[in-house]
Amino acid sequence: MAFDLVTIPCLSDNYAFLLRDHDSGAVALIDVPEAAPIMAELDRRGWTLSQVWLTHHHPDHVQGLAELLTRFPAEVIGAKADAHRLPPLDRDVAEGDTVELGALKAEVLDVSGHTVGHIAFHVPDTKAAFTADSLMALGCGRLFEGTPAQMWDSLQKLAALPGDTTICSGHEYTAANAKFALTVDPQNPALISRAKDIDSARAKGQPTVPSPLSLELETNPFLRPGDPAIRATLGMPDATDTEVFTEIRRRKDQF
Repeated sequence: MAFDLVTIPCLSDNYAFLLRDHDSGAVALIDVPEAAPIMAELDRRGWTLSQVWLTHHHPDHVQGLAELLTRFPAEVIGAKADAHRLPPLDRDVAEGDTVELGALKAEVLDVSGHTVGHIAFHVPDTKAAFTADSLMALGCGRLFEGTPAQMWDSLQKLAALPGDTTICSGHEYTAANAKFALTVDPQNPALISRAKDIDSARAKGQPTVPSPLSLELETNPFLRPGDPAIRATLGMPDATDTEVFTEIRRRKDQF
């Protein structure tokens, strides 16, 4: 199935994404950190915006919406559980719902943890998942509202997607995340190699987002609390996965 996926840097370290279905020409925008770069990209490509998919209510993911809609009126879709603090929605959705974009279909997942009501959009035909501040490149979002158990449950949902899924997350935090990951998983050759690649990419001004889920499963400590080497480093060989995840998150918060 033919589609375009465009990554747009916004603000100092945010990303927005455009997804276009070739057959219909329908275009979805995932999150709106700021309007100007998104409008410039739409203009450059000559695209008309059909839908906006909002992942959660934090300002750096929604604050450009009002300005954007003055130029590109579009259907705004977001979480029913978060509707009371999102910009006005044309359609509210919950886990198990499907959003159609031309011939493409996005599955809605509840990935609460960073916030309660955070959602992700998985589009199987494009092998992409828009995870914003839930699963991130070499990390996961800080737990502003949810519990470690909630976030671990959410990450397991995302980890269960096909390994060739492209994880379209919301921030360029990867270099800092790599430095932390090496403190809890220092002997992981895949992580060591990835950290070097990240440093090289950032030195050239290249983005590290999106990233393949298969690589996250190999290197992201937040997806790997069951790994014996991580458990040994933490001194938690007999703990539950939730307990190990909680400790990794605690250490990251203090890093």
